[in-house]
Amino acid sequence: MSIEIATLSDGTSIRYIPEVIGEGAEKTVYFTEDRSSVICLYKKPKEDSILRRKRLEAILGRFNPTIGDKNAKYWKELFCWPTGIVEKPSIGIVCPSYPKNYFFTAGVLRGKEKQGLWYFGEKASKLLNPSEKGTWRDFFAGCIVLARAVGRMHRAGLAHSDLSYRNVLLDPVIRRSAIVIDIDALVVPGIFTPRVLGTKGYIAPEVMETMNLPFEDPKRKLPCIHTDRHALPTLIYQYLLRRHPLEGPKVNSKDPDEDEQLSQGKKALFIENPSDKSNRPNDIKIPFTILGKQLSDLFLKAFVDGLHDPDKRPTATQWESALLKTWDRIIPCSNTGCPNKFFVLSDTHNIRCPFCGTKPAGQIPILNLYKETRPGQWQPDGELVIHSKTALCMWHVYDNIQPGPDVDKTIQAYCAFRGGQWLLINQKLTGLISPGGNSVPTDKAVALINGARIRLSKEPHGRMAEVKLIKV
Repeated sequence: MSIEIATLSDGTSIRYIPEVIGEGAEKTVYFTEDRSSVICLYKKPKEDSILRRKRLEAILGRFNPTIGDKNAKYWKELFCWPTGIVEKPSIGIVCPSYPKNYFFTAGVLRGKEKQGLWYFGEKASKLLNPSEKGTWRDFFAGCIVLARAVGRMHRAGLAHSDLSYRNVLLDPVIRRSAIVIDIDALVVPGIFTPRVLGTKGYIAPEVMETMNLPFEDPKRKLPCIHTDRHALPTLIYQYLLRRHPLEGPKVNSKDPDEDEQLSQGKKALFIENPSDKSNRPNDIKIPFTILGKQLSDLFLKAFVDGLHDPDKRPTATQWESALLKTWDRIIPCSNTGCPNKFFVLSDTHNIRCPFCGTKPAGQIPILNLYKETRPGQWQPDGELVIHSKTALCMWHVYDNIQPGPDVDKTIQAYCAFRGGQWLLINQKLTGLISPGGNSVPTDKAVALINGARIRLSKEPHGRMAEVKLIKV
């Protein structure tokens, strides 16, 4: 096996295998000798190298969350962030190899990257081995991580510019997580104007509409944070509903190329637009509203209000927040043969799994959470639907704590159905107070009786939970 040497900008060298393992429009990719990293060499002419180097230096330096952030270790797992700049044999970058859990391990897809198309592509998904499919809840968890990663980029002022199923890998089986790749294409403010418009199906309508204008034309719209805010909900919609939000039956031109540009650009129309059903497929059996109010509202803002008005598109942080709140309303389907295994309890008046139609049996407790605005005055502050896998964490107990990379994820209490009733069992809480005003020690339980009010913590910002039993 022949080995070649690449020289990095810091003067160090790295050995790599001169056998192309991947190639795109902009670069060719090679494994390092130990295969722990890859070297990507750009194809562009040398006159582009000065500007490119400035962008790479900014990405690896002041904009890099994997070295300058208190949660650098966490962000390193969510991004395949470049680690070095190659000077010779030509300008390029060094990136970590993708973690092994982002490659399929079984069936005909064994060894392939876990790109989204394998999950939500109508034909491609049929090639998935059953062991690689995961549950609907697993994909939901991956969407939370994806929104969090995109939000971190945007808070730094960076835009991905090509956020798509190709540049996001999602693992629903091993770690229930996602990783954003192709970081070297980031749009760095004030340094580099994007030259890549994105991937078909994820390009924002304003970019599609103006793509035939010269790059220098001020009317031309280029990838930025606002266009990422279109691509992100497109991915979330696809992962959770297995269809594209804009690809419906409506034809806007007899010419296929013009039709595509219009249907994804100037005349783009959400397939579930409530006031204009001209692009709605006849076979939508599971509407987006089954995801609950939090996500439904954001999809309407993204694909109706904000489809042609970028300023109205929800932020990545808003998507993360809505996904987290909806996560607390996900329950398991009682049908062991259900293809998705879980669903969102979105309608308490007609509870049934939207994927298989199964109606749960018995009662479902809901904890209505309250925060104390003044001594003795409580304000609604979220809900938690109870099932056998429900766990209370710090962000459920305290109103000033949000889920995130630096939050203690230790389970504080959990729920179980024992002796014919639902119980909240204390695991770590030191200030859990029963409805009767008694302290509940660790390893002891309090019954979830309809109307009962349970103080989760006596400390500042501690929430109160009111039990509501829903009869199915």
